[in-house]
Amino acid sequence: MGYYTGKKVWITGASAGIGRALAHAFIKEGASLILSSRKVDALQRVREECGADNIDILPLDLEAHDDLENILQNNRSLYQDVDILINNGGISQRSNVIDTNFDVYRKLMDVNYLGTIKITQNLLPSFLNRGGGHYVVISSMAGKFGVPIRSGYSAAKMALHGFFDALRAELYDKNIKVTMVCPGFVKTDISINSLSGDGKAHNIMDDAQEKGMNVNKLAQEILKAVEKQKEEVYFGGFKETKLAIFVSRLFPGMFRKIIRKAKVN
Repeated sequence: MGYYTGKKVWITGASAGIGRALAHAFIKEGASLILSSRKVDALQRVREECGADNIDILPLDLEAHDDLENILQNNRSLYQDVDILINNGGISQRSNVIDTNFDVYRKLMDVNYLGTIKITQNLLPSFLNRGGGHYVVISSMAGKFGVPIRSGYSAAKMALHGFFDALRAELYDKNIKVTMVCPGFVKTDISINSLSGDGKAHNIMDDAQEKGMNVNKLAQEILKAVEKQKEEVYFGGFKETKLAIFVSRLFPGMFRKIIRKAKVN
């Protein structure tokens, strides 16, 4: 029996991209799943692709916090035995600050940060009652340093790091683990679906995204990191992207000069 055999995994943002790839990877390892996103038809396709009976669908919208609260309260019996929550749902951005409507910033925080926190809080009593659990947060390298044309996205991802670092410290003796996953460039539709300054879809595949890490390979790496209970891991992108993490820590002044000229799309 493998590490994930018999475990129940809840994945948000499971209708496409990293979430879809993770669903396939966990099913192959013997886990049962709850799949969540706004897109019911897409979730049903993912379930059919996985070809397994032990998959439940729980549609939800991370931005609609009041509706989300009702959904969580009404479906507690479905997720009270979850072992691993994959906080993957979210949306990115491609716009300069001067061109970005305030409502876009609000949406980025509502979806990427506050919606994630609401699900995390609702699941916490179950983790505590069962004597353990594992939060996995799909952040971004943009959550480690500010990236041009992603100001709101970077801010929301940084907020996740602050929250989950604090949560990890609070629960260090409760057998509740937190793994922060920071992908760089991964070949998904994230740039296509990103918000432009006016709130409409960007509808452009970034060159760097097109050349990014294979999403199924990323999913396998995430499973390995979760099994090893890593606290924070970095995947994808190019050598320069990964190097930026360490340069930003050790030589912040130099890094601020580099990021001004970095190719970020």
